[in-house]
This record gives sequence, C-alpha cells and structure tokens, in this order.
Amino acid sequence: MKILAIEKETLGAAGNAFAPHLRAEAFRALELYLDGVIRELYFRADQKAAVLILECESVGAAEKALATLPLVQRGLIAFDYIPLAPYPGFKRLLERE
Repeated sequence: MKILAIEKETLGAAGNAFAPHLRAEAFRALELYLDGVIRELYFRADQKAAVLILECESVGAAEKALATLPLVQRGLIAFDYIPLAPYPGFKRLLERE
C-alpha cells in the first residue's frame, strides 16, 4: 500500500532543538529508503516540511516505521498519514457505452 506522510512540527518544538539530530535523521531515512519503506522523499517548496511516499502494508506499519526517526522519537515532529489507492478513472475510458 502506498501511503503519503506529511510532516508537521509538534507544538513547542524549538528551532535549535533539531540541529543535533539532523545527521542521525538523514541516516535513518536512508536506511528506511534502502529497506524499501520510503519510496520518495521531498521537502515542500513553500515551507520546511518533509513529504514522503511510503510503501507499507498498512498505515499502522507506516507509523511504526517513521516512529524510528530520531526527530519523531524526540517529539519534535509528527506525521499525517494518508493511504493512497490507484486512480480508477482510466478504466472508464476502456468501458463500452
């Protein structure tokens, strides 16, 4: 299942609290990428927030995987999870009227 995960900072997270953990965060994100959990990883162009496309069996599995990120473990960020399904509209193009 593909899952869209959108980062959100937690309330009260100070900007300087992130810096000591960014290298470890990148390492863990790379591990999740190499494991096939993170398929795509972006930053929003309009604000500092990560947007991830994950491949997991469920939203729960996605939550469990991203809970291993150092910034999540320290309560600095969280994610909104959106399960995705294939677009069904193209099938209508093949149906006969």
